[in-house]
Amino acid sequence: MKRYFTRAVIVSASILCILTLVSCKKPKKKYVKVGILHSLTGTMSISEVGVRDAELLAIKELNEAGGVLGCQIKIVEEDGKSNPRMFAEKARKLLEEDKVATIFGCWTSDSRKAVKKVVEEDYGLLWYPVQYEGFEASPNIMYMGAAPNQQVVPAIDYCITNIGKRIYLLGSDYIFPRTANAIIKAQLKNNGGTCVGETYVPMHEADFSQVIKEIQKLKPDIIINTLNGNSNQSFFSQLKYSGIDADTIPVMSFSVSDSEIKSIGIEKLKGHYVAWNYFESTASAKNTRFVSAYKKEFGQNKAVGDPEEAAYIAVNLWASACTRAGTFDVEPVRIAAKGLTYIAPEGMVTLEGSNQHLNKITRIGKINEKGQIDELYSSEAPVRPDPYLSTYAWARGL
Repeated sequence: MKRYFTRAVIVSASILCILTLVSCKKPKKKYVKVGILHSLTGTMSISEVGVRDAELLAIKELNEAGGVLGCQIKIVEEDGKSNPRMFAEKARKLLEEDKVATIFGCWTSDSRKAVKKVVEEDYGLLWYPVQYEGFEASPNIMYMGAAPNQQVVPAIDYCITNIGKRIYLLGSDYIFPRTANAIIKAQLKNNGGTCVGETYVPMHEADFSQVIKEIQKLKPDIIINTLNGNSNQSFFSQLKYSGIDADTIPVMSFSVSDSEIKSIGIEKLKGHYVAWNYFESTASAKNTRFVSAYKKEFGQNKAVGDPEEAAYIAVNLWASACTRAGTFDVEPVRIAAKGLTYIAPEGMVTLEGSNQHLNKITRIGKINEKGQIDELYSSEAPVRPDPYLSTYAWARGL
């Protein structure tokens, strides 16, 4: 009996020792991988690097606060190289090889369209941070930027009311400018305005001499600018050199935000107009903290524009949707995101459940001599997204 008791004690002690060793092992740190996909090189890098930085900031803040669902966020970053084909290849890699939970990325509509096919085939989820031409609502994309009724339409209304009805359209030769200008021409026709000229140039175009000669000849009341990337540097430089400034023929830009102003040149942009949902000068306590954190992280000389702020919103809404869903799986997260609200630097935003676009305030501003944007107009309340312009009779058939 004593022998059995002794063996039992030894066995019990051994089990206790093993359990103690197991319990003393530190648990492995848990991660969730997310993809960041922007143009870090090429013509669009002037715009997209800052957007990437805003996503990095939001992820850093979340990780410092404990992560999402107990997991630290691990970044897998790829360079789209300002090439839609490369965007598609890298998106497929992120989803199929890296197994990321979601992707934050793109700028141009060409890059978004390329990635759209991939995320729909692989059932991934893209958070897209830039205003765009509308006429799209994919279940695999969350649209953080303005739909056309939140930027293009109110900007043209403002121009017709406050500046003039004779409008010249200039854009890069791809989806967004051509579709935006089709909307504008229909809107002008409905409001007694005139499109006096319409020109498209290749991405990264640097010679605007013929365009400016035509503008000088036609003398429009205002130029509507949908150029993207570093073409804006060349255009505004040559426009100013030709003697055209904001006092003679102003420009309303849809893709020049706070973050591009310094690189283009304050002296070239002073007095010209922009239409967005957010400016660095937007007055709110949340925006003060956001701008301060961004500049502390990336440099006091860095400016923060609408796409950067929309990218920051995207990361935080994704985290909230994951928390609500209790998982990182795409379908539960997508469903959980519907109806989410977030107090953003621009103000309260809400994700519209029917089309996965944000309710956002519309803002129109003018660039001042310090390179800041002075707000001239803002909607009284967030504007409900209408990507197909279904509430506008004049847009039927577009």
